[in-house]
Amino acid sequence: MAAELGLIIVCPDTSPRGSDVPDELTNWQMGKGASFYLDATEAPWAENYQMYTYITQELPAFIGQHFRIDMARQGIFGHSMGGHGAMTIALKTRTGSRAARPSRRSSEPSTADWSVGAFEKYLGEDKAGWRQYDACALVTDGARFPEFLIDQGKADNFLETGLRPWLFEDAIKGTGIGLTLRMHERYDHSYYFISSFMDEHLKWHAERLA
Repeated sequence: MAAELGLIIVCPDTSPRGSDVPDELTNWQMGKGASFYLDATEAPWAENYQMYTYITQELPAFIGQHFRIDMARQGIFGHSMGGHGAMTIALKTRTGSRAARPSRRSSEPSTADWSVGAFEKYLGEDKAGWRQYDACALVTDGARFPEFLIDQGKADNFLETGLRPWLFEDAIKGTGIGLTLRMHERYDHSYYFISSFMDEHLKWHAERLA
């Protein structure tokens, strides 16, 4: 589908890699399992966990250097933690992205049970510094992006305490930000959910990047 639409798909990793990179082996919500696509400020994470800079600066520069691509037309999307990362990146770098389609993400990670611990370790205890990586807080603080498409499974076991897409829906009221929120019966958090709707997502991007 991407080839038919003339799109290039770039899939960065969830976190930095390497035997010398800090990690929490027993905690999937932290370390190599979950960078939250932010730039960490606290030791020992700050040296390697600069994922926001990687996604917005390093990776695009590499792609622009080595591939024939129109860098003026970019979209961003993701699943779960990556979906929320896509939202914050779109809101913070509007001039670099013309389409944003998070597939499913945590609306307010600074208050969600599966992300608060990671935010504190990566960014410190001052929650004011967390706002730049929280989609709802960014909107409240004035960040804008034209339009989002969000798909969410109703059978997702993280829906009520982690993902909570209705928080973002409330946050954008009166802002002019467009949102299509599609709630799907019987779909959970698995990658089968992503594969079920990927063609639609690519077409959505292609229409807006044309």
